Amino acid sequence: MDALEVFNSAKDSLVSNRLRSTLTVLGIIIGVAAVILLVSLGEGARAYIKRQLGDLGSNILIIVPGKTAKEGGMHMGTSTVRKLRMSDAALIEKRARYVEHAVPIIIGTSWIKRGNKSRDTYVVGVTGPYFEVRNLKMAAGRAISDADVAAARRVCVLGRTVKRAIIGPYGPLGDSVTIGNARFRPIGEMAPKGVALGFDIDDVVFIPVTSAVELFDTDWLFNITVKVTSEDKVPIVKREIRKLLMKRHAGKEDFTILSQDEMISVMSRILRIMTAVLSGIAAISLVVGGIGIMNIMLVSVSERTREIGIRKAVGATNRDILVQFLAESVALSLAGGLAGVAVGVAIGLGFSYFTSALPVKIAWWSVGLAFFFSAAVGVFFGVYPAAKAAAFDPIIALRHE
Repeated sequence: MDALEVFNSAKDSLVSNRLRSTLTVLGIIIGVAAVILLVSLGEGARAYIKRQLGDLGSNILIIVPGKTAKEGGMHMGTSTVRKLRMSDAALIEKRARYVEHAVPIIIGTSWIKRGNKSRDTYVVGVTGPYFEVRNLKMAAGRAISDADVAAARRVCVLGRTVKRAIIGPYGPLGDSVTIGNARFRPIGEMAPKGVALGFDIDDVVFIPVTSAVELFDTDWLFNITVKVTSEDKVPIVKREIRKLLMKRHAGKEDFTILSQDEMISVMSRILRIMTAVLSGIAAISLVVGGIGIMNIMLVSVSERTREIGIRKAVGATNRDILVQFLAESVALSLAGGLAGVAVGVAIGLGFSYFTSALPVKIAWWSVGLAFFFSAAVGVFFGVYPAAKAAAFDPIIALRHE
């Protein structure tokens, strides 16, 4: 039998049982589409995180309280021997070389009210340089200044979402708002920034860090954000900060210094592991689909026993019979693979086109891998039924009713 004859025979057999063939490949379609979608979601999330951290700048260091078990690990403020305080930030800015700014940050949540309108939101205590370090622009008014911090003035900068919720989109900033139990004077409105790493920067109120100390009755910092003069000086600054803080903290490294590259590396590693695990789970449906192919091919062999006997009687070899049924099995899996690729890519492109909340980046290598795996499933699960068909004794096969 030549290749064209094998192809036509397999096609005729599958077309004659359209419904059965469609139901058989459904597991392959679901498996291939699921693998493509999950890998694309993982790749999209990695690209999104890299882009968001890139906006922060490659010359930024973030110091958080607590020491991670491994360098470069993500850690956000667990219990430690000693917390970070504003004096630590002042020491870094004064003593560490190549440091432009060391911004102490306190974060809490509180109700902000004006008249009969209120909103529960994040309140972030910062110093004047914070807006420069994070590249935050003003839509109206001014940012918090060093003078505001020095005098612990009760002033605030409203994020766009907060301003619209308690004042309205077009109303003036007004005289005062209530944050917690204290009166604050709005002095500025931030330009729209959007969501970064799942955190809505527009739904934030900024106040001087010294006012945050009084508002939340704490001098423990959420982190210290350090801006280095240039990217190539980051390793030097990291070493100097580590020495300065360890000396100040009685020789204990109860803090973690994170660079952009380390944060990207850790998040990428986590996402790769999650993507691999979820893709492995999705690939199980490919195996289930392969079992379905084996099952239907065994049924087909049983139904066509007499046909096999006739083909052998007129000269078909065991190899011809083996190739015929194996071709049908592979054709089923390839049809499912092609349909699964089309479904997975279409859904992925649809997600990326209609919504930006769910980052999707089609990984074309995953398309090829899923399609190849679907073909391999057809071969693997088609061998046994094909071998069983090839092994039939023609005389016994001809007697089969």
